[in-house]
Parts: sequence; structure tokens; C-alpha cells
Amino acid sequence: MLSNFRKKLNRLTAISLTGIMVITMAACTKQGGDLDENLVSDRKSVVKTVNLFGPMEKTDPNADNKARTAFDITVSEAEKKLGLTVEYRTYTAENYKEKTYDEVALDRARNNMDDLYLLNPDTIQILGNEERLADLSVLDSAKNLRDVVKTANTVNGKLVAIPQEIVVYGLFVNKDMFDKYDLDLPGTPEELMECCRVFKENGIETPIGANRWWLENFVLAQAYADLYSGEHMDEEIQAINSGEKKLRDYMRPGFEYLKKLIDAGYIDADKAYTYEAIEGEGPDFRAQKTPIVMAYWGAANAETAYGKVDFNLQVIGFPSHRGQMPVISMTGYGVLAEAKKLKDTKDVLDIILSDEQLRTYSETNKVISPSKNVEVDCIDALKPLKEKVNEGVYVLGSNASMKVEQWGNICNIVRELLKGSSVEECMKKFDKLQEDSLG
Repeated sequence: MLSNFRKKLNRLTAISLTGIMVITMAACTKQGGDLDENLVSDRKSVVKTVNLFGPMEKTDPNADNKARTAFDITVSEAEKKLGLTVEYRTYTAENYKEKTYDEVALDRARNNMDDLYLLNPDTIQILGNEERLADLSVLDSAKNLRDVVKTANTVNGKLVAIPQEIVVYGLFVNKDMFDKYDLDLPGTPEELMECCRVFKENGIETPIGANRWWLENFVLAQAYADLYSGEHMDEEIQAINSGEKKLRDYMRPGFEYLKKLIDAGYIDADKAYTYEAIEGEGPDFRAQKTPIVMAYWGAANAETAYGKVDFNLQVIGFPSHRGQMPVISMTGYGVLAEAKKLKDTKDVLDIILSDEQLRTYSETNKVISPSKNVEVDCIDALKPLKEKVNEGVYVLGSNASMKVEQWGNICNIVRELLKGSSVEECMKKFDKLQEDSLG
């Protein structure tokens, strides 16, 4: 799956040559006619290529579809319809040493090294502002997109990236542990604080299992609950971009709340600062030692994460004064405006993002589709989260129309809080970010 991007993008991967090997083997084993003639013919058939830079390898195209990722299935359909090959150029930490996936993607895009890129929110925003990404609103598939996708990935009036799924974050809770102490699932910050108090008093050492990546969701849910629920979102974002409204005023309630959770012992800041997502806090949650963690939608489907637990799992939104609030972080595929094979690349993306292929992708991975025409069933645990999203109740963790990038910056400043910085010191960092964006 492509859901947990930030974790996957920085993990060691191997460059797969399986696709090339299969093509070569097929050419050498064709029956009848001159061997050299067959080889030349096959080479001609694969000359037309589109280059994709991403974190994932390409699986053997002759493998059973059940063993292939949903993305590979949609790519295979595009290859067949267009008579071309999508070559995967894969990021590996081994090749790029200390450079992150985002840093490498920026460098490759700025040097026009690939045609199609899988991008994180902050990278989408940077390349969009540099006008290096093509406007994808011209694609036929773009007409079917949910408004949330357009809002999140529009830069300077151009739709510069489109995902294959909407990544939604929520609180994963052990409903059995809540029932044991006669607790309702929390909707507001105060209700969550009270639940944590009861758990702590009953011997649960750390009520909220946390990692160094996703505590920002607590901040986002409280910071922007009104902004994304109101009628003046565009005007309010413009006020933030112009400096008329201070970013710190949005961020402060969430940071003050996290500080309270840490000071009360409901979050272990030292562990959270070193824990990787799911790998750190996951074992205690699965063992029912802690009742609450935070994760993305797909973690509820994956058996390696929380898709196979021995209790009643429920996934709800993060606490806000408006109640449970899902947080959406938007990744996406972007096409270089100066791509060497611009038309072919757009054609590939248009097929991958068609309702037909998005239905295949969504049904395979059981995720929320970016198309308003594609609805798939989800497991019972995710229904509370899905209902909120369908009602339009959510906040965006990434919004390319904001000058100050949100997802990465808030995450980094939350980590400063975990290391011991005061709330006021964290607010000064937001002041600096906003000042720099105005400069």
C-alpha cells in the first residue's frame, strides 16, 4: 500500500530489476522466426517509456495479480492501453546516503530527471510554487475529484497533484478498555483528558501511545476545526498568508493541550520522541497495555499494523471543540511541466486516476477514493471515521494554498515540544515561519 508515506519513504528499499529481466527472458524464449529479429521487435515495443520516481519497486508483471500491489495493477492497465512501459526509478537510502526521499525528489524534479513523481505534501507545495508541476485540471479524471483533493493540492490556481487515495488519520481506540471503565469515546479535548485520568488511576501507565510523527494531528484538529467548517475558508487562509492573522493563534491551543497531556503523564514524551510510527507504540496497543494510539486509515486494514487485534477496535476523529475531527494529509502524483514525455505521462495518469481504475485500487486496498463517484465498503472499525469524512467534517493536514507548509513544519515543532521546549518557544518558531513566508 501507499498509505503510510512518511514512514515508507525513508525506509530502505531495493531497486527491482524484475521487470527488465522478464522482458529479456520473454524475448529470448519466443517461438518461431529468427531470434535476432524477435529481439529487435521486442526492443522496439518497449522503447516508449514513462519514467516514474517513487518509493516503491515494480513487481514481476507476469505474477498473479493477487501478489501485486493495487498501484501496479492500475499501471499495468495504462501500459496495455497506451502501448508503453512505465519504468520505476526507486529511491533507496543506500544510494542517497543521508538524503531523505523528499530531498531526492526535489533534486530530481529540479533537474528534469523523471516524468512522473509520487510526492509528499510539502514537496507538492514547493514544486508547485516553483511552477515545475503541470496543471492536472485538464485531465478527464480531474472532473470527478472530490473537493477536498482540489483544495489540498491547488497551488496558484493550478491543480498540481492528485492521489489514488485520501489518507485519513484518526485515533485508534480499544473499545473494550473504554467499556471496562464505563467510558464513552471522547469527542472534545476535555473528554479525552477525563478518559486518560480514569485510565491512569486504574493502573494504565501511559493512556496514549505516541510516536514522533503523528502527534501533530492533535494540533491540527484543534487549530483548524473552525476554518474548515466555516463559510470563509478562502478568506481566512488569505489572511494567514498575508500576515493579517497570526499562525501562532491557531497553533497555541493544540500545543497547550499536548503540554497538559505530557505533564499529566498521559503521553510519554521521551518514548514518543524516539518511537517510529506503529513500530514504537504498536506492541503495547496490540497487547492491550495502552488504550489509545493514532494512525492512518490503512493501518486498520493491514495485519502488520492494527488489522488483526484481539479486541473491539474503533477509529474516531481527534478531539476538538466541534467533536471528533478526522485529519486528512494529501499526497499525490505530479507531472513535471517540462517532462520529456509530457503527453504520454498525462495519458498514463489519466488512466490510473479514471473511475474504473480508482475503483480497482480502492476495492483492493479498502480506502477512500479521491473520486466522488467511487465508494467502497470499509471495515466496521473505520465506519465512524468514514461517516465524518463523507459529511465534510475534517481538517486538512496539508493545504498547498497556505504559504507556510503545515504537515512537516508542525511535526518538527511538536518534536521540539517533546524535547522540552516551552509552548511559547514553539510559538516563536511559528512566528519565524510566517515572517519568512512574507519575506
